[in-house]
Amino acid sequence: MRAITVPTPGGPEALVVSDVPTPEPRAGEVLVRVVAAGVNRADSMQRQGHYPPPPGESEVPGLEVSGVVEALGEGVDGWSVGDEVCALLAGGGYAEHVRVPAGQLLPVPAGVSLEDAAALPEVACTVWSNVFLTANLQPGEVFLVHGGSSGIGTMAIQLAKAVGARVAVTAGSAAKLDACRELGADVLVSYRDEDFVERVREATDGHGADVVLDNMGAKYLGRNVDVLAPNGRLVVIGLQGGRVGELDLGQLLAKRGAVIATSLRARPHAEKAAIVAAVREHVWPLVEDGTVRPIVHSRHPLESAADAHRELEESGHIGKILLTVG
Repeated sequence: MRAITVPTPGGPEALVVSDVPTPEPRAGEVLVRVVAAGVNRADSMQRQGHYPPPPGESEVPGLEVSGVVEALGEGVDGWSVGDEVCALLAGGGYAEHVRVPAGQLLPVPAGVSLEDAAALPEVACTVWSNVFLTANLQPGEVFLVHGGSSGIGTMAIQLAKAVGARVAVTAGSAAKLDACRELGADVLVSYRDEDFVERVREATDGHGADVVLDNMGAKYLGRNVDVLAPNGRLVVIGLQGGRVGELDLGQLLAKRGAVIATSLRARPHAEKAAIVAAVREHVWPLVEDGTVRPIVHSRHPLESAADAHRELEESGHIGKILLTVG
């Protein structure tokens, strides 16, 4: 089969179309013929040599796909050959076929095309696990998401609004802020020329944010603690602004706040399956009734994966970038 490999880490040109063996599903797995794959920051980091896959997982990049079930491994039930699915992966998505633990499969939601479904698994699982299962966002609370126009951001806005939270976002351009507004964001902050701490406090009569979803890490750590409301929860899911920051524990203590750092890729299969099951129960009905929808910015053929990565790293996109296969 064709797959994208990274013989030598580097820039987008390091992504090479190669012929590799088609995987065979092991016990508890299914083989999916890939129709589309989502492009994520983690893929870019892997390409640069900074984020290797967990031991035993595919070296091919790609953390989510949509496609059709082609074969079932031993012991798999509940799925049939020919089912249209999307899936959360630890790797292997930039390829014509991928094997997937059965617990990480999701049906394509009604009303969503098979191709567009590739834009859902990673963002839905990331947002639901962090914002709701971990930070326990409640109706009426204030939720701040950094990078509101990203794939994760656009999903986070929609889900937070669906449960009745008030949503604040940061983004880097008027077009991105407009997109966030259209998705339901209440407080719009241009991080290039506004202080999100001041803006969120002003918009909430000094209360601040009950939950913050952060992809920046060290660069925003102090200000994220500043913006927390009493009993606030900061969840760090990315390190685009660095790994090492200074934390004022006295300030955190006074707010009775929490700082939580999580990742999804390296979790055990059982944990991922539990998250996927929760997404199917709570998020999929919202997608099927139109409350939540995948936001797709662009599509690139598999052999143009380098162009997709360039677009991702230029950060002009709104929502998800997809690779199409076949």
